[in-house]
Amino acid sequence: MANVNDKPSKEPPKLFKEHPEGKRPGENAQPDPEVQKVVDRETEQGFRGVEVDPTPNENYTVDGVVAGAPTPETDKQHAESVRAHLLGVDEQAEGVAKRR
Repeated sequence: MANVNDKPSKEPPKLFKEHPEGKRPGENAQPDPEVQKVVDRETEQGFRGVEVDPTPNENYTVDGVVAGAPTPETDKQHAESVRAHLLGVDEQAEGVAKRR
């Protein structure tokens, strides 16, 4: 317990213990280049995994629907092309799962 006559310390309390090498854990950590490549690709893509529906998102908006943009729900020919695309998605998804 501190003595009443002790002057308060001007240094703030330490929140982290000193790392054995004199630095906090992870301070100099470098990302694995392969992992960073995957993270960058997923960030650019906007989601993780395999795109299942190749239909542009704009086709599902009010403007797209009013303009008659095809969606699998509204255009039989487009639905068939989406089904053909889905045939290869299983292999792609398995490849993504194996990257972990």
